[in-house]
Amino acid sequence: MLDILAIEPDSIAAELGLCAGDRLLALNGEPVRDLLDYQLLVQAEELLVEVERADGELWEIEVDKAADEPLGLRLPHPEPEQCGNNCIFCFVHQLPPGMRRSLYVKDEDYRFSYLYGAYVTLTNLDEPSLQRILTQRLSPLYVSVHATEEQLRERLLGRKGPAILDLLRQLVAGGITVHAQAVICPGINDGAELERTFRDLVALAPAAADLALPRPGLASLAIVPVGLTGYRQRLPLLRPVTPEEARTLVAWVQARQAECLAALGSRFVYAADELYLSAGIDFPPLVEYEGLPQLENGVGLVARFRAQAQEVLAQAGPLDLPPVSVITGAASAGEIRSFCAALGSRTGVAIEVVVVPNRFFGGAVSVTGLLTGRDIAEELGRRKPGEVLLIPDVLLREGTELLLDDLTIAELERRLGLMIEVFPAEPWGLWDILETLALERGGKE
Repeated sequence: MLDILAIEPDSIAAELGLCAGDRLLALNGEPVRDLLDYQLLVQAEELLVEVERADGELWEIEVDKAADEPLGLRLPHPEPEQCGNNCIFCFVHQLPPGMRRSLYVKDEDYRFSYLYGAYVTLTNLDEPSLQRILTQRLSPLYVSVHATEEQLRERLLGRKGPAILDLLRQLVAGGITVHAQAVICPGINDGAELERTFRDLVALAPAAADLALPRPGLASLAIVPVGLTGYRQRLPLLRPVTPEEARTLVAWVQARQAECLAALGSRFVYAADELYLSAGIDFPPLVEYEGLPQLENGVGLVARFRAQAQEVLAQAGPLDLPPVSVITGAASAGEIRSFCAALGSRTGVAIEVVVVPNRFFGGAVSVTGLLTGRDIAEELGRRKPGEVLLIPDVLLREGTELLLDDLTIAELERRLGLMIEVFPAEPWGLWDILETLALERGGKE
């Protein structure tokens, strides 16, 4: 049973007369326990909707609709299962104090893995949850493996859980596609241990036959360097991956990709963009990322950015705009500068790229998405930016105008005395916001 929080206007639910405060009991005879059940069941074209009205009256309603047509119910989001791990590299344990409480929540929920691509270790997976995954075909799932040798994995996660290979075999045998990652902690799970992990996981990969068909199996493995902040008090001693180690890891991945391509018809294993940047090695072309199965894990972002940049530059033309400034972190500064210089030449707009050091987190954190309002304000206080400040949306909490340190866009505008515009963090997003600003400027003149 789920409480209905709101009804979308002009939706099927609105036409049926459903209201906020009613309770959704079942769809096609299946109880609706959470949002995941609802999203899976609502895809049917013929639905029997069982509802308990706010006054206790029971309704059964037959609905015919398109498979992708929503009912228009706004339902509560499930609270995540909490993580009981004590990972030696846990990013939450490295956060500075004084941030919003939700950032300190560690989730470990297979439902979020299916719904949003969140990585889970499966250490808290009980038998009922495993059976739900298999019965409802919750595929794909995203699993943090890190190491397949059980004692080493226990050391990395700070907790003993189900044997990961046994669990992965059950998932694969049950028709589930799995994408895996290994966060590399130098001197701990690299070298021979990484080779062992790779061999164990590639044995679960789909066979080369029928490549055009989606097949269950362990579909990809991302190799990701450990991320360390300046707030590792009373935590296990770790160090970042060095440029030399990054070069070794990239070479290792490239050799394994050639092996997998010949045996499986897929490259299977991929290095995170951070490793290429640290190694000083250029990125593979976009086609070699094979559909970008690990994009949310920072694998292939630069290759996709470059491909989109070429599309934008082929279309872009002159715009009438005053100078603008674009915020970025140090990790992506080179790509952003290169694109903005070319886009500025095509449009005639002076585009300044402002690289903001991450003083808030310290350590080796340099990705754009972890910049805070106070660091942006401090950096722009040192220079004279353009008339408009452009901020990529990855800096904001989804669905809000809140930066990571709870500073709002409006507060940052007041502090800087600048107009701020938020844009999707990709070449098309930047081009679209420049076009929009130019049209608005033309309309005012």
